[in-house]
Amino acid sequence: MQSAVAVRQATLDAIDEVKRSLEGIEAARSQLASRPFSLGGRGLDGVFTRYLDHGSKQLTWLRGTLGSATALAGVASEVGDSGMELGILQMTGPRLQAAMFGTLLLATWVDFLQLADALLRDCPMCGSEKLFADLHRVQGKVTPTLADLASEDSERIEAAATAMPALMGELTHEFDTIRRDARSAMEVGGKVMVAAQVMELLALISTLNMSLPRPPPATLGVGLVMSSGGVVAGSRLVVSAEWVEMMRRLVQAGVISLPAVSAAVRIHGGQVLMAQANQDLPEGVREALGDSPEVRSMKVTGKAGAGMADAPKHHVMPQEHREWFERRGFKGDMDIDQFCVRLERAHHEAIHGGGSWKLGRTWPGAWNRMIMKALRDAEVEAGRRLTRNAVLDIVADRMKDYRIPMKFVTGRRR
Repeated sequence: MQSAVAVRQATLDAIDEVKRSLEGIEAARSQLASRPFSLGGRGLDGVFTRYLDHGSKQLTWLRGTLGSATALAGVASEVGDSGMELGILQMTGPRLQAAMFGTLLLATWVDFLQLADALLRDCPMCGSEKLFADLHRVQGKVTPTLADLASEDSERIEAAATAMPALMGELTHEFDTIRRDARSAMEVGGKVMVAAQVMELLALISTLNMSLPRPPPATLGVGLVMSSGGVVAGSRLVVSAEWVEMMRRLVQAGVISLPAVSAAVRIHGGQVLMAQANQDLPEGVREALGDSPEVRSMKVTGKAGAGMADAPKHHVMPQEHREWFERRGFKGDMDIDQFCVRLERAHHEAIHGGGSWKLGRTWPGAWNRMIMKALRDAEVEAGRRLTRNAVLDIVADRMKDYRIPMKFVTGRRR
């Protein structure tokens, strides 16, 4: 097991990386929104403003998600029990995955805005109506995935992340089609030099440029290999060695899933890797992430494939005492609904009086009775209300006694 300190640092590094990317995207979107328009000229104003606003809305939830992940990492650093610290760090996982893939998708959307802005300004023979329809079509493709990533539902986030390579393949095709159509229109209009200049500009600004189709098609069988600088697909650098090490730590600690990291590598690898079957991890990814038992046991699978489709969610902090926990700081990101674990049905019933809720309320060893007595006894001994961290340390000790894994999932209020 890795040290909680190393995992926390990897989590913070990943958050910082996404924050830097988001700042760059925000700067690019703001620049587009503030560009002056010459009299009679065209740009991202009027009916096109809604597309700029769409990007602004995504920035709002992405900043909130990163803030939430940062706050949880801060809470984890203050917990005395290393197992509970790792458990809280794992709670940042869905937020981090949502932010990683949401930021990538927002960068792609800004690419389309930059493309539209350049064509509106420099390509008079490119019709505004067609560009408006093109952006509307692309927005329809990205909106459902953005909604899933912003949902705060870990299962929807995981599904959206692992499906992203296919979506990015569609978007790169859309981008390339719009670009080629514009070049053809300019060349027909006799603006060959302008066409070349605009296309060169778009190649420089585009995040998608690395994913646009390239010959030869025979490279579809290429795999990933490690080099001194990172993971390489063919002759192209896909991700840095530092990124690989960061992801290795997060995967092995259970913060981020291997399928999600695999999807990210596929996307950064471009069309070659996005074309590979979704059911198989790209060749070399497992080796790049470290050929450990933790990684070898991870497959691209859903909840049902993992055998947990019917496993009950157990609140380690009893729901009937929600207000008691709220008075001790369990609100918002630290709400008791965030501290659920999946248990096999027999295990779940055993800690609740053999499955009988009536027996569970009378049996001293039942989880709910036991944990509340332990917490209240600790408050009497301390002579004051317990802090949130003190509660977490006591809960962690009892979870170990009852062999309850500190792998938290989000529950639902009844």
